[in-house]
Amino acid sequence: MIGYILLGAAFIFLLFLLPLFAQTGLSEAEMNSATNSYTLEFDAPFNGDMVDLPYRALQKVSIMLFGLTPYAIKLPSIIVGLALGLLLILLLNRWFKTNVSLLASILVVLSTPFLFLAGNGTPLIMIVFWPTLLLWLGSKIQGEKRPKPMYSLLFAVVMLFSIFTPYMLYFAAFCLIFVFLQPHLRFVIRSLPRLPFSIVSALIIAGVTSLIINMVNQPEVISELLTAKDFTFSQFFHNLANGLTPVFLWDGSLESVFMTPLVGLPTLALALVGLFSTTMGFFASRNMIASLLFLFTLFITGFNPDAVIFLILPLAILVAHGLKYLLEKWYGLFPENPYARIAAIIPLSLLFVVILLPSLLQYVYGYRYNPSVAGQFSMELSIIRKNLTNEALLVQPEQYEFYKILEESTDIDVVTDYDNKPARLASLNDSIYDENYTLERIITSPMRENSDIIYLYTEKGE
Repeated sequence: MIGYILLGAAFIFLLFLLPLFAQTGLSEAEMNSATNSYTLEFDAPFNGDMVDLPYRALQKVSIMLFGLTPYAIKLPSIIVGLALGLLLILLLNRWFKTNVSLLASILVVLSTPFLFLAGNGTPLIMIVFWPTLLLWLGSKIQGEKRPKPMYSLLFAVVMLFSIFTPYMLYFAAFCLIFVFLQPHLRFVIRSLPRLPFSIVSALIIAGVTSLIINMVNQPEVISELLTAKDFTFSQFFHNLANGLTPVFLWDGSLESVFMTPLVGLPTLALALVGLFSTTMGFFASRNMIASLLFLFTLFITGFNPDAVIFLILPLAILVAHGLKYLLEKWYGLFPENPYARIAAIIPLSLLFVVILLPSLLQYVYGYRYNPSVAGQFSMELSIIRKNLTNEALLVQPEQYEFYKILEESTDIDVVTDYDNKPARLASLNDSIYDENYTLERIITSPMRENSDIIYLYTEKGE
């Protein structure tokens, strides 16, 4: 209990405070996500606008409450990240002994890829959240001698919501195939009471029907849910190679939102030990799940390179397997020696320091100072909010929809031209040459390149 309390306190502290110190800017994907979320209408479910609906609704509420700020954009991911971290702990605790699940939980929820995902203001986190929730609910159904109908009902409801997240249709198919292949799970399904089984089946049919109606009304929904925008099957292996590059590249030179290596060498070694240990009991359901989830990660990465972040889920399971294997082997050497068990604390502590400390330092300093990664995040919004009050902000047409949201919570007037000749004009990223204006100052960012963010002009005679 003390261990879980300390883990929870550290996790909450890191999630809410580290985004202020690490990812200080916004990526292009986060800006697009904020724009799409803010334009979400209240009647979206009835108009067929269902893709990533829960996340977009949460992000819209966050922006409406706190204004267009980097933290408001990231807050939905922080909240979902808290729930995801809790679910990973609960899931591992269902499948492994308490000591193993606690240690594996620490390694996963305090790792660089998990902290990045929880501080990234896009719906990307949902492709990890839904499967984790479904696996935990599935473990509650499978792990009981007489499965409770409530968990079966919740599983169906969650499955219903999840299929409107990109690639989750594939995961739903993955679940059905896995249940069909796993003898124990087939027995669990057959043992469910008829009434809840009928309700679950009805909910699944209703969800699929709703999805089909949405696809008929809005054909573009098909590509959003199944592949990626402008995807062609000739790109599959190219996307797969791009997605796996952050996993195997070690010099930190990749220009990407992911720090490289995505998984540290000690964690990767521990996961490989776990993968080896699962081969001795492959057809046990949790062992089979860990291996098949890796294949699922490769499959969806072929559609979208960013989906490689799904690796967190099978990695968590394999890290737990690796720890279980190491502890069993150590205790197996000294089955009757209590001093050997106590002595194991020393190498375990060293192992944790070697894994956790570099991972946290990589997250904090890498996202701030690694030019290949820090350059993917723009500090424009923070600088605008800090330095502008009632100026007219001149932006490019493609930036207009995002910065237009500023008008709701500030006195800034966002424009794409200055034909109305405002008295004070702030040009974003571009200087202007107009004899009617005088350059007052240039506002810069701490970035090494393209640091001149705002050119502030005043009308002559003002």
